[in-house]
Amino acid sequence: MTAIHQEHPTHEHTHGPTCGHTEVRHGDHVDYAHDGHLHRKHAEHWDECEPVAHVTHDNHPHRHGEGCGHPAVAHGDHKDYVHDGHRHAAHDGHWDDH
Repeated sequence: MTAIHQEHPTHEHTHGPTCGHTEVRHGDHVDYAHDGHLHRKHAEHWDECEPVAHVTHDNHPHRHGEGCGHPAVAHGDHKDYVHDGHRHAAHDGHWDDH
């Protein structure tokens, strides 16, 4: 899934394994959930890491929610659930990959 390259220019916080933000494995890198969006390290700055396409996660029998065992991360106006190396978000009766 392709992501938009949108630099987050006023990001003074340095993310890392002990920074306190949820780590989300995303393809070949790690995103950090912060202030309702995801940041990824890119060169010497941080980018927003948001998908550009709507991708349905087919055949997903598990219902995410409080107590489901997967970490929830705030993402805009909803929560994503980190599952099997990607994020799932509820959308119109199915789950999307983010």
